Amino acid sequence: MAPTITAAITNSQEHLTLTHKLRKPLVEKLRRERINSSIEQLKSLLGPEFLKQQPDSKMEKADILEMTVCFLTHMQQQNQQQRTLLNHINKLQPCCANPTF
Repeated sequence: MAPTITAAITNSQEHLTLTHKLRKPLVEKLRRERINSSIEQLKSLLGPEFLKQQPDSKMEKADILEMTVCFLTHMQQQNQQQRTLLNHINKLQPCCANPTF
């Protein structure tokens, strides 16, 4: 008796499930490596900032992420203050669009 279409579909689905089960740990490992690499890059980019906060302790990934968020928030606030100051200075300057002699 020839194999039926149902049997072929079942075999195909089992093959896909097996392939997925074999691939999933590899994909997860690569994902964790990317996360760890990015966290290490953040740690090295903001190294002096981290050393000020916790000089002798081993930082967890969550600590590194929290400190990065705090640092970026602080930088964003400083940039906003500079923009506000520049806008204020620009408003105080006399307009030079139509000079009169």
